[in-house]
Amino acid sequence: MEYSFSTLFLTVIYWIGINNILFMKKISIIGAGNMGGAIARGLSQGSIFSAQQITVSDISTENLQAIKTFNPLINTTLSNVDGVQHADIVVVAVKPWLTETICNEIKSVLNYNKQVVVSIVAGVSFEQLHTFLKKEGESSPTIFRVIPNTAIDVLQSVSTIASSHANKQQEEEIVRIFNELGKAFLVSSEQQLNAFMSLSSCGIAYAFRYIRAAVEGGVEMGIYPETAKQVVIQTLRGAIDLLEATNAHPEAEIDKVTTPAGITIKGLNEMEANGFSNAVIKGLKASYLK
Repeated sequence: MEYSFSTLFLTVIYWIGINNILFMKKISIIGAGNMGGAIARGLSQGSIFSAQQITVSDISTENLQAIKTFNPLINTTLSNVDGVQHADIVVVAVKPWLTETICNEIKSVLNYNKQVVVSIVAGVSFEQLHTFLKKEGESSPTIFRVIPNTAIDVLQSVSTIASSHANKQQEEEIVRIFNELGKAFLVSSEQQLNAFMSLSSCGIAYAFRYIRAAVEGGVEMGIYPETAKQVVIQTLRGAIDLLEATNAHPEAEIDKVTTPAGITIKGLNEMEANGFSNAVIKGLKASYLK
């Protein structure tokens, strides 16, 4: 069977469209601080958006210049209104107390039939966001809440996503976007966000605290601090890669290195005697906002 050039061309375009459904979309990020800046930098390195499809707005010329220094093709503006007008996806990445002000500023130019709003503002609920964005005589917008962690700056964030008034395709698109910045998890309800925030957003600080404690233990045993840090980091990286490769329960991997009367089991038992597991669980639950 022979195919004309036009048929082959259309077939190729079709498959490109299927596999790059967001290719022609534009994203605007309000806020060029730690999180907003990290999202812009990360997405500009990914396969979904080109740098020219990304716009970042901020009141700080210094923050915007840092974005331009990283990639001069990313669009920047001091005007939030100008930044969001032509975007398909609008990301609000500001401090919680600025959220209402920002929403009031931009909502008059937003088209809720065509644009999706993504909030990465911790602690501001869907109910509040819908109130802030409400326009008389118009239906409610599609809103996503995304809780990332600071590892987003190295494209290793855990991003937890909840949606309001979104369809399946929109959910898949937002998950795909944040998968470029690490690993994204879509949860079924907003109530689950706080548990994930404790486990991941707060949890990264708990991981750093373990690293600090392990390094201090290494120093006490005679290892230089920088060497101890590198050893602990590589040990954790190896543990993570091992669990991902085997999909085993952590206790199964522990069993492999705890020989009878060995030093590992002695160390584990001493840690548990001093409340290691209980302290971790209590710490997570203490940071869990119900």
